[in-house]
Amino acid sequence: MPDTVVETLILDLLCWLTERDRSYEEVMDAWRTSCPRLPVWEDANDRGLVTREEINGKCVVRITSLGLALVRQRTVQVPAKDGL
Repeated sequence: MPDTVVETLILDLLCWLTERDRSYEEVMDAWRTSCPRLPVWEDANDRGLVTREEINGKCVVRITSLGLALVRQRTVQVPAKDGL
C-alpha cells in the first residue's frame, strides 16, 4: 500500500509540472530531499510519471502521459458556484 503522504506529494509534483516544462535544476531545487521517507522525485521517476529530456543542450523535466493520466484520475473537479 503506497504511503498517502508521498502519494499526495507526487500528485503535487505532477500538477506543478502540468503548468509548464521545468528545468532539471528547478525541479531539484523544489523537490529533491534527503529524507528517505519522502522519495517523491525518485518514486515519480521509478513509476514513469516524469521524464527528463535534453532540449537545446538543457535538461528539461516533463510529465509523461502516464503521469497526466494519474493527475486526471486523482484530481476532483469542483463545480463553480453561481456568480463566481
